Amino acid sequence: MAYKITFKNSVWRDLKRVDKKHAERILNKIERDLPEKAEDYPELTGKFAGLRKYRVGDYRIVYAVVDDTVLILRVRHRRDVYR
Repeated sequence: MAYKITFKNSVWRDLKRVDKKHAERILNKIERDLPEKAEDYPELTGKFAGLRKYRVGDYRIVYAVVDDTVLILRVRHRRDVYR
């Protein structure tokens, strides 16, 4: 199943904190992998239960699968993403 990718407005602020080279790589990986394989990546537990994570180098993308849409919620460095 092909999912539609949408971004929460705060994701663009997150990407501004990342250098351009990494931001471009992150966006390319999101567009390439998540439309087809969004259900394949691990689910989070605890207060983030129901969300999923996708790893791109030292960065984590936290997203939710809602019907036929992948909603990207957060893009941050792995040390800061769960705060």
